[in-house]
Amino acid sequence: MNHQVKEQHQLLTGAAVEAAVKIGALFILISWCFQIVRPFLVLIMWGGIIAVALFPVVKGLADRMGWKLGHASTLMTLLVLALLLVPSILFSGALITETHELVTELKDGSLVIPPPSEAVARLPLVGDDLHQLWQKFATNLEGALVSYGPQLKDALASLASSLGGVGVGILQFVVSVIIAGVFMSNAESAGRLFHGIALRMAGPQGESFTSLSVATIRSVTQGVIGVALIQSLLSGIGMGLAGVPATGLWMLLVLIVAIVQLPPILVLAPVMIYLFSVQTTTVAVVFMVWGILVSASDAVLKPMLMGRGVDIPMLVILIGAIGGMLLSGIIGLFVGAVALALGYKLFSAWLAREGLAEQGAAQPQPEPQPESEN
Repeated sequence: MNHQVKEQHQLLTGAAVEAAVKIGALFILISWCFQIVRPFLVLIMWGGIIAVALFPVVKGLADRMGWKLGHASTLMTLLVLALLLVPSILFSGALITETHELVTELKDGSLVIPPPSEAVARLPLVGDDLHQLWQKFATNLEGALVSYGPQLKDALASLASSLGGVGVGILQFVVSVIIAGVFMSNAESAGRLFHGIALRMAGPQGESFTSLSVATIRSVTQGVIGVALIQSLLSGIGMGLAGVPATGLWMLLVLIVAIVQLPPILVLAPVMIYLFSVQTTTVAVVFMVWGILVSASDAVLKPMLMGRGVDIPMLVILIGAIGGMLLSGIIGLFVGAVALALGYKLFSAWLAREGLAEQGAAQPQPEPQPESEN
């Protein structure tokens, strides 16, 4: 009897050791694979988000033109890359040229800054200080540069760092667009893969969660990126009509500020101050009103564009987008919104299940009927 128990113990010990070795080897393999893929995770996530957002357009184009899905995906990828790279190259060339000219004028002493008008001094809160600072640079540029040299050096260093970050971001976005094109070209196989993962992770609810994730990404795209593009375009129209130089640069700044969920008035306010100093009062006032309306337009546009086709309150999606952006940058706009939407859906299902359970417990049970006498 003891011999049998000892053999069983040895068998169980051997099985446990074998299972531990297999689990350890599997864990090492998964960890190794994760470390290899980790540098590309952000690019793959961006590619998936872009593919989800653009796929309806690609599918509609393929159906309308009678093309294969791969051809429509390739055309859309090239168009997006052109829209991204052409303005970036033009902006970079203009920035290099303007910087070179500015440095040359500073060395030659030929740089002239026009004096501020009295309208600048009448601006609330910052008018007097801004007028005095502007006057110093207009009358004694060399002395002002010596006085404010450290502040200008820090500001230029921050600007250069920001421009470098923007360049890296554009390069990452280019790679992500190419990955999105691959996803869209293989939409059926990619859809089956993600659908299978969702079913494996969430069971029967996986399909509904997958649909919710796709709808949330498209909702955030419309409500955040779409509103930012509209505000940037409206701002550019106003600045172009008002004669503001470097309108394209200001439009880009408005787009970035609007995407990170800050009011565009932060960018448009310096433009308003500039127009009050160089344009007539009528033009400056009209642009100021236009800029305020553009900055406040998200209060009307977001309810119209965000949350369409999603059975989730717009406030939940907006909080998820803003919180995700604060936590993980621009990509957090989408990941945060999807995560909070899924969490809200799970919480609502749990509340509904608890409510049904309480309702069933509160209902009186039917009394047993007395047996009829034969």
